[in-house]
Amino acid sequence: MTLPDHVAPPDSAPGRRRIILSADDYGLSPGIGIAIRSLIDAGRLSATACMTSSPDWPAEAALLEPLSGRADIGLHFTLTGLPGLVSRQAPPALGQLIIRALTGRLDLGAVAAELEAQLDAFEAALGRPPDFLDGHHHVHQLAGIRKIVVQAVRRRYPSATFYVRNCSDRIVATFGHGCQIGRSFVIGGLGSGFANLLRENGIATNTAFRGVRSFVAAENYGDLFAGWLRAIPDGALIMCHPGQVDASLAARDSVTAPREAEFAFLAGPGAATALEQAGVQVQRGSFLYTMGARA
Repeated sequence: MTLPDHVAPPDSAPGRRRIILSADDYGLSPGIGIAIRSLIDAGRLSATACMTSSPDWPAEAALLEPLSGRADIGLHFTLTGLPGLVSRQAPPALGQLIIRALTGRLDLGAVAAELEAQLDAFEAALGRPPDFLDGHHHVHQLAGIRKIVVQAVRRRYPSATFYVRNCSDRIVATFGHGCQIGRSFVIGGLGSGFANLLRENGIATNTAFRGVRSFVAAENYGDLFAGWLRAIPDGALIMCHPGQVDASLAARDSVTAPREAEFAFLAGPGAATALEQAGVQVQRGSFLYTMGARA
């Protein structure tokens, strides 16, 4: 059975709101790669963000490269969960990293070197620059780190179509979709002002951010997805984490089974129905920012 293609060409469905549906963590494990590639091939995703510090990245990049024209492929800047490419040392816990960022105790030179190494690893494997940048655990928006990100993007990728994810949404919208309100506020709060910083520096970014969840078994992903689509503005981004559980994933990350639930939903008819009912089409950010997103 051929799956319907949800990623719309640039000039399709006038009047519909356009969003980016982006899968995080590509390269973390082969099982995640299998899921994300199948969804891109079926037209279900418009972007995926890659962890180039993963030991599996070179092999996974070779498998992803043939799909480069089907979705945006970006860097998932990683400072937690995996050893760095430069230091090769065990990474700090997320809480420790956040505290260091907020108290000005980060080694920003080391952060900059790691970002450059991960960008270089992306380009070496795929033979081209990334289409966008975001962060594992949203670290790219933290105090201190955000300036390094902006400087690197302006220097390396001045194209108007390159975009950087911001993780903020309007307060009324967060209450409106009703999904993980507290967690959404924390993530958005840690990146307060980042969207404005990006725009001030001429870097494209999403108009709203959805996809925050707790990854507990009790969550129904279909209900979450429908909530995120509620009153979603044109140019918004929904992150997702589809995958298949394998030994590599189990050894590297605590989020396992919920990834399979996301994969099943996104590959099935539920996602198409939710998008149609919401009057939303999935679009590549590299197209969206060429055409201009309606704020």
